[in-house]
Amino acid sequence: MRNIRNIFIKDVKSISTNWVAAILIGGLIFLPSLYAWLNILASWDPYGQTGQFPIGIVNEDVGASIRGENINAGDELVQTLKSNHDMNWQFTNRDEAMEKVEYGDYFAVIIIPKNFTERLGSVILEVPQKANVDYYVNEKINSIAPKISDTGVSLIVDQMSNEFAAIVNGTIFDVFNKLGIEIEADLPDIQKFERYVFEIEQKLPDIHQSLNASLSDAASAQKITQRAQGSLSNVKKLTDDGLSTIANTTDFLTKAESGFNELVPQINRDLQKVQDIAQQANTLLTKLKLVKVDTSDLENTQKKLDQQMTNAISTVDTIIESLTDLKQMNAQNTDFQSKGKLDDAIQKTTALKGTLQEAQTNARNINKLVLSKETQLKDSITDLQKIAENTSVQIDSFINEYKNTIEPTVLSEIKKVKQMLTEAKGIMNGIQTVLPEVDRILTSTSSHVNDGKELIETVLNEYPYISNKVTELAKRIRSFQSEININDLIQLLQNNPSAESEFLKQPIELNEHKLFPIENYGTSMTPFYSVLAIWVGCLLLISLLSVNVHQVDLYHAREIYFGKLLTFGTIGIMQTLIVTVGDIALLGVKVQEPFWFILFGLFISSVFISIVYTFVSVFGDIGKAFSIIMLVLQIAGSGGTYPVQLLPEFFQWINPALPFTYAIDLMREAVGGIIWRKAGLDILFLSCVGILFLLFGAFLKEKSNKKTNELLEKSRQSGLFH
Repeated sequence: MRNIRNIFIKDVKSISTNWVAAILIGGLIFLPSLYAWLNILASWDPYGQTGQFPIGIVNEDVGASIRGENINAGDELVQTLKSNHDMNWQFTNRDEAMEKVEYGDYFAVIIIPKNFTERLGSVILEVPQKANVDYYVNEKINSIAPKISDTGVSLIVDQMSNEFAAIVNGTIFDVFNKLGIEIEADLPDIQKFERYVFEIEQKLPDIHQSLNASLSDAASAQKITQRAQGSLSNVKKLTDDGLSTIANTTDFLTKAESGFNELVPQINRDLQKVQDIAQQANTLLTKLKLVKVDTSDLENTQKKLDQQMTNAISTVDTIIESLTDLKQMNAQNTDFQSKGKLDDAIQKTTALKGTLQEAQTNARNINKLVLSKETQLKDSITDLQKIAENTSVQIDSFINEYKNTIEPTVLSEIKKVKQMLTEAKGIMNGIQTVLPEVDRILTSTSSHVNDGKELIETVLNEYPYISNKVTELAKRIRSFQSEININDLIQLLQNNPSAESEFLKQPIELNEHKLFPIENYGTSMTPFYSVLAIWVGCLLLISLLSVNVHQVDLYHAREIYFGKLLTFGTIGIMQTLIVTVGDIALLGVKVQEPFWFILFGLFISSVFISIVYTFVSVFGDIGKAFSIIMLVLQIAGSGGTYPVQLLPEFFQWINPALPFTYAIDLMREAVGGIIWRKAGLDILFLSCVGILFLLFGAFLKEKSNKKTNELLEKSRQSGLFH
């Protein structure tokens, strides 16, 4: 242990006392960091410089007229690219563009052909044709340039496709929007139509039955109209007869009214006469009752009374005849309401006549009574007087009833009947006026009934077809309703055309969620170039510094191994500190865990030193070759630049055994955010590798050096190696 420390202290003194050695060691310390920093800066943002990437644009599009509108999609594309700075677009003609792309002045050329707009506009035709863009790229200029120019071309094609799709879809959705508004406005009618279809479907059997019944009714109506047309002449004859009857009846009533008016004064006079006779008879009987009986006077009185009674009866007969004549005049009118009153008047007048006849009979019997008994005579006169008084009362009552009831009722009824006849005459005249129109209507109806009958027969013949179609339509509506909600369809059609067009222009929007965000490409490459710089630093050390001491015999091989390891390790730590701290402080790399980034770098440096130093310490110059071979394999197979899955199968096979694989992953954890379980596995693997190489060097250096020294001596004899 003491000798190990002495070897290390001696190396430190040699560096500090020899300015040349100090300068060389200083260079060795800083050179790896320059290697890392320059590569990180070079890859900091390479795709941010594509604005300097020259690509030629040739527009030969002549445009086209689409639906009466002149459009030139090529010009629109050129205008769009002039405001796009993703590439250094150069607008020129075909000859110049092709010459410059051949000589490498342009990395690529895009030519928009003459029929570009015409092909785009063919979308409205039955067989649309895709538009073409000619793309020329010079792939010998650079390996990456074609890929970048491909990105530019893809950008143009995608942009034009999206813009064109947006225009077409915008037009389509505008039509859909209008259609949706119209359907929504017509929705009540549509729903009503659906209900009608379902109702018709449900009522099809009833409709068929009704059609059959209608056909039968049409046949009956045809017969009825024919009979009606045949009866029309009879109706005209009946109305003519009716008018004649009304005229005759009116004349008769007029005559009856005149006759009644002539009879009224006569009846009144006769009634007055009967009333006067009754009063005279009553006066006579009163006087007869007061005087003593004288046969001669009694006979005269009896004759006078008998004569008066005869006159009264004769007058009453005249009244009865007048009332009977009036009754006969009204007998032809069955609706005449005074008929019952006339019968009652005749009956009462006849009763009055009977009373007068009874009084006359009693008066004639007075002579017989006188001869028998005076007392009995007086009683008879009293009875006769009562009869006369009753007769007088009955006459007064009859006269009053006649004047107040019979006469006004008869006149009123005659007037009503005449008015009714006048109205009936007007109706009959109206009927006769309408008869020609009725005849025309019947003729027309007959024609329509015939046509209707033929139409019903046609409909009945077509009923099976109509029934099938209605049933099929109802099934389709039900199927449509079960699959599509019309309100949802309307809502879909009424969506904002601009929004829908914009949606289809870019239907999928990428929501990027960066779990461990890395600021730029340079930051993502920092772990690789930093690890690579640490290994390169180890190679520089073994290339310039000796792994042995001058007085080999004074030290054991293991002491030399560990003594020189301290020197190499110390310089390696200094290299790594400059690399890692410079990444953060000088380059501004955004590291999530800067402390662990530096600490992980120092740990990796110690492992790499143990590997490279052990190779050279044990195997000499052969060990240097091993270190270089490992560098080459690790650059290609560690997945530092390309994902392991994209590497050839050989590199995928050796990847799990390469220290670079775990060193780069460990540094990435510090840059993006540490997952300690994953970082722990990396640390465990690197620790095992470092310990393994330390044990290998400690126990095999002495034996291996004897063999390697023999090989070294043999190589020097060739004069090619030092």
